[in-house]
Amino acid sequence: MSPIIMYGAAILAVCVVVFMLIKKMDIKMTLFLIGIILMYIAMAFGNGIAISDFESSGIALLDPLKAIVDQFKSTITSAGFIILILGGYSSYMSQIKANNVTVSVLTRPIAKIKSVYILVPLVFLLGNVLSLVIPSASNLAVILLATLYPIMVRAGMSPLTAGAIIATTATVMPTPLGSDNVAIAAELANTAEFAGLTASDYVFKYHAIVSIPTLLIMAVVHYFWQRFQDKRAVSKGEVDAKLPDVEEVPGGKLFRAVYAVLPLLPIILLIVVFALQSFGIEIELSVEVAILFSLVIAIVCELIRTRNGRETLKSTEAFFKGMGGALPIVALLVAGTTFVNGLKSIGLIDALQSAMTGIQGNNLGFVLPLILVALTALIVLLSGSGTALFFAMVPLMVPLAAAAGISVLAVSVPMGLAGNLLRAVSPVSAVIMIVAGTIKKEPLEIVKRTSVPMVAGTIFMFVLSMIIFL
Repeated sequence: MSPIIMYGAAILAVCVVVFMLIKKMDIKMTLFLIGIILMYIAMAFGNGIAISDFESSGIALLDPLKAIVDQFKSTITSAGFIILILGGYSSYMSQIKANNVTVSVLTRPIAKIKSVYILVPLVFLLGNVLSLVIPSASNLAVILLATLYPIMVRAGMSPLTAGAIIATTATVMPTPLGSDNVAIAAELANTAEFAGLTASDYVFKYHAIVSIPTLLIMAVVHYFWQRFQDKRAVSKGEVDAKLPDVEEVPGGKLFRAVYAVLPLLPIILLIVVFALQSFGIEIELSVEVAILFSLVIAIVCELIRTRNGRETLKSTEAFFKGMGGALPIVALLVAGTTFVNGLKSIGLIDALQSAMTGIQGNNLGFVLPLILVALTALIVLLSGSGTALFFAMVPLMVPLAAAAGISVLAVSVPMGLAGNLLRAVSPVSAVIMIVAGTIKKEPLEIVKRTSVPMVAGTIFMFVLSMIIFL
């Protein structure tokens, strides 16, 4: 294929994807369609479909569609299944009100702290812990605005400071239950170096050593930045927003104690097993088994609480509906892979790998991660989407890192963390708009409060990632 045609098709394809992201249109069908078109272009110019062990259907016109079907089958039986049952468990926790109990129990001690600015890093870190239970940034923001925001403002915190903290709660908490971590772990597990890698291994061995220090740094920066901004705002006569009522979760002490743990049970089990493994105890627990075991425990708790088998079993329907609700994430994974397969088929990936090979041995291994983080920042700021580009790039990380002669961890960790951090800096992101609308402030006012902590966190995590993984 002519380089002009290859690069022209690739540039046009990327421009269309970026345009769709900026316009906040559904990106899945765009990735599917462009991936298919690129495969047809490749076939028209004599290239095959660049998928390992791909077997033609016998009808060339149908081969790109068969490639998608094969990818769905492969994804559903690996990372896709984990994502589906994660969605189901989260939905069931909401159905039985366990998520609300966890938030209520963890936020209650906040009301007893009198020093306003001590609250800033504490609430930021607490909110990130809560993101283990409610991974959706916007959903977590809605809950915290109804429960924690009134407490913070009544304690003397300014509405903008409280809003900025809530807008930055779902960032980079290390969790093997995160769909982005599941996706990259599944991709790395296909390589010889990381064969058999689980989501827990990826998060606790690699992700956490960067994300936890980053969270602590951002908590400190939050403290000083919010205090500085509040002092500047004093002269403006800022008026407190109208406070919503604090939502109380009914139930006795035993109910609250047990149900507060249920949403966290899968992650607790995985952490315990990981700790036991570090002491040489041979025990294996996959994310899927941990979730299903936790589901059984939750159903038993519901049966004891309600003493109504019919209603308890009926409520489990939420689990399967939640699995259906998580299917778009799986589709996004497949769509991203289809797009990358299209780029591979026209020869672009081979060309990029050849270009990256020149970086080897020149102490410029940081260039590829820097480019990808910068591209992530651009897309996130313009579109408000923190993971769309990451999922589209997952299949590319291993070959590009290999071509550049660097560890794939130097690509996957900073790129994944950058998207989640910079989401809170985009004025068009859902979480920023939700917070701004609730506290009656402009999105740019919220972004002004979130930008410095999140940008500081992004710079710190990139430098730390390069030190550790390059």
